[in-house]
Amino acid sequence: MLRPAVDADRDKVLAWRNHPDVRAVSLTTHVITAAEHAAWWDAATADPDRHILIFDDRGVVIFDRRRDPASWSFYLDVAGLGAELLPTWLRLERAAVEHAFGPLGLTRLGGETRADNKQVLALHRRFGFTERRRYERLVAGNPTMVVWTERTN
Repeated sequence: MLRPAVDADRDKVLAWRNHPDVRAVSLTTHVITAAEHAAWWDAATADPDRHILIFDDRGVVIFDRRRDPASWSFYLDVAGLGAELLPTWLRLERAAVEHAFGPLGLTRLGGETRADNKQVLALHRRFGFTERRRYERLVAGNPTMVVWTERTN
């Protein structure tokens, strides 16, 4: 289900990330340029503390172990999934949690979600993540409430 990303995945991941529905709930909402994405991709894939994993060629999971606790994020092929979006979300989150606390060997995992992204917050709760704090961040120049959720193994 999850496999390490390879350079051939780079453009596909950028297309998923730049979908308007993904950008609308992200902490970075601008259209990411190919050059910006390539620089991030090269840095992330070269860093042993960051893991980019492809989920069933329909989504991406990114783990970042540079801080404690490790953090994660994900997004899906919104345009291509249609009615399969919700079931794929569920399978992706299950696979990501199993990978984090299995092969990655994490004992804690956290992440940021916009407070208005109620669907993802509900999904995280379903998989044992709890809200640890709320804080404001600037998103596209606007103060936006963010929720940090965390799970321990």
